[in-house]
Amino acid sequence: IVPRHRSVGLTPSAVKSSAGAVEYLPVARVPNMNQCIEELKKKNIWVYGLTMSGTDYRQADFSGPLALVIGAEGEGVSSLTLKKCDMLLSLPLRGHIESLNASVAAGIMMYAVLSGRGR
Repeated sequence: IVPRHRSVGLTPSAVKSSAGAVEYLPVARVPNMNQCIEELKKKNIWVYGLTMSGTDYRQADFSGPLALVIGAEGEGVSSLTLKKCDMLLSLPLRGHIESLNASVAAGIMMYAVLSGRGR
């Protein structure tokens, strides 16, 4: 799910770099991400936001229905959106690395969810 406003969306470059995965992953554009989060929560979907100051993602329960909120590189997730999340998670980093590219963080988190479900 990507916001309709103030986001790039699916550009030809994004499609190419997905190496075909975009063909199997539904993408929705919504007018308001915060309202979308509220709708997801009404459907009993847990919303986990990724931020530098969250709980180590390895301590989260990924067994049920959930949505991951990953912010733009540099800007992160807005403070209002973070407040709407059920839990804030972080990817612990070591050394001189201060943050990850949003697509890398998303990939790590999606793999963690898949692994947490025993698949």
